[in-house]
Amino acid sequence: MTHAPDRIVSLLPSATDLLFDLGLGARLAGISHSCDHPGAAGLPVLTRSIVDAGASQAEIDRAVSEAVRAGLALYSVDGDVLDALNPDLVVTQGVCEVCAVTPGTIEEAVRYLPGCLPAANVLSLEGRSVAGILDDLRALAGAAGVAGQGETLAAEAQRRWDAVTPVQTAPRVLTLEWVDPPFYGGHWVPEQVTRAGGVNVLGAPGIDSGRATWDEIAALDPDVIVVMCCGYGLTRNADFARQLLERSDLRAVQDGQVWAVDANAHFSRPALGVVRGAEVLAELLRGRECMDESVRVR
Repeated sequence: MTHAPDRIVSLLPSATDLLFDLGLGARLAGISHSCDHPGAAGLPVLTRSIVDAGASQAEIDRAVSEAVRAGLALYSVDGDVLDALNPDLVVTQGVCEVCAVTPGTIEEAVRYLPGCLPAANVLSLEGRSVAGILDDLRALAGAAGVAGQGETLAAEAQRRWDAVTPVQTAPRVLTLEWVDPPFYGGHWVPEQVTRAGGVNVLGAPGIDSGRATWDEIAALDPDVIVVMCCGYGLTRNADFARQLLERSDLRAVQDGQVWAVDANAHFSRPALGVVRGAEVLAELLRGRECMDESVRVR
């Protein structure tokens, strides 16, 4: 790319957040249906999900599983709107086909359009770890022509990450990215747990989240369970966490160590909020709630 892009389309909520962190909100020309940054309100929306957002967790899981088995994309892109916007840069992701639009979906949407985007105009963010997220920040800043600002933000995020004070008791922690059925946290979430001083009982850094059973979870006997269902804020996650209170076989339930957090802000999205997520985890492992960010459910 020979010049800084003037019209950027973000098909990924975390990319939208990063663009505003970089001071590039004014260059945004279009967003995905999941982009909820206040500064992006009113921009053209280019995507939709095949899954009914109002469905229960079990219904969403069934719909996603059936679509994946059938080889169907979970999201669609409005190629006509994308073509009309004529962006210089489109940002998407290659980490999780369940979470957001992938480059393949974009290619299919614009294949037969006269203004079909060249591959060089599509930036796919690939971060699966905290280091990977900071690399994505630098890549996005570079593609947008503000590499120096990206380096500055990445350095500040690294400084804050390194400054998180872990608890000394090393509690065994289970993070849940879904409750019905249970999925444990993956990618950068195990790093957040470790940085906060916990021992992550399911999931490994840089590896996808995965499905578990309640029998497996009971056998692992975590000291603390943190509900951070992907795509939801604190209020809905507190609702999901309350469902766990019926599971008297879990010691964390018996001990009042079931917590809910704002997943969208600090855990689900590969953006700078993951640093604050580690800070929030460290506080809750000390038994302290963070207003509007975490709550003990009992």
